[in-house]
Amino acid sequence: MDPDIERRNNVTVTGNPRGRTVVLAHGFGCDQNMWRLTVPALARDHRVVLFDYVGSGRSDPSTFSESRYSSLEGYARDVVEVCEALDLRDAVFVGHSVSAMTGVLAADAAPERIGALVMVAPSPRYVDDEGYRGGFSREDIDELLASLESNYLGWSSAMAPVIMGNPERPELGEELTNSFCTTDPHMARVFARTTFLSDSRDDLKKVTVPTLILECSQDVIAPREVGAFVHRAIPGSTLVALDATGHCPHLSAPEATNEAITGFLAGLR
Repeated sequence: MDPDIERRNNVTVTGNPRGRTVVLAHGFGCDQNMWRLTVPALARDHRVVLFDYVGSGRSDPSTFSESRYSSLEGYARDVVEVCEALDLRDAVFVGHSVSAMTGVLAADAAPERIGALVMVAPSPRYVDDEGYRGGFSREDIDELLASLESNYLGWSSAMAPVIMGNPERPELGEELTNSFCTTDPHMARVFARTTFLSDSRDDLKKVTVPTLILECSQDVIAPREVGAFVHRAIPGSTLVALDATGHCPHLSAPEATNEAITGFLAGLR
C-alpha cells in the first residue's frame, strides 16, 4: 500500500484476507473508532478496511486542504485513493451519515472499486426544500454553523448528546462529545459547512449497485422522511428501519445494526 495514503488517512486493515472487502467510513466529528462494535461482526468473513478522513482521528493534518475539503467530492477522493492504494475491487462501502453520500460519489467516480453500498442514517440534503423535508430550515443551519464557528467546544458539548439521541445513556453522548472535541476546530468547521450545506439528491439517481439504507425510528439529523426519499431515489434499494433512536445506531444499537449489515452482505453475489 502507498505509505503516503496509509499515513494520510490512518488506514487500518483487519479481518479475513480472503473475504470480500468492506470499507467502513465515519461521519462528521467522528473517526474509525466509532466502528469498533461493528468490526467484530464482520471480521470473520470479510476483510475490513477502516480509515479517517483528513482532519479527523489520527489522519495526517498536514495534508489538509480547505479547497479540497470544501466539497464532498474532496472526501470522496480520499475514499477512491484509499481504494486505489489497496487495489480494492467490488468492495462494499458502509458510510455513516454524510459518508453515505460520499460513498455515492466515490462509487460513481470509481465503479470498479465499489460494488455495493450500505447507508447508515443517510441524508442527501439537510435543509428543507420545496417538496422535501431535510429536517432543518436554512435559518436553523445558519445558526448551527454560526454557533459551531464561534465556539466549537461549546457547540460540541451541547450538540453531541442531541445527535446521539439516547439521554438515558449519557455515556454515549459523552463519547461523541469527546470525539468532536478531539477534532481540529478549523478542520471541523470546514467539514461541518461542507456537510450541512451539501445537496446530493441528484447524485442518488446515479446509483446502480445494490444498496441498503438503514434509518432509525427517531433521528433529529436524518428524519424518516429522508430515508424514504433516499429509498425512492435508488431503484432496487432496501430500506430497513432499525429499532434504534439517535443518529449513531452502530453505537446505540450495534446488534440490530450489525444484523442488518451482515444479512445484506450475505445476500450479495
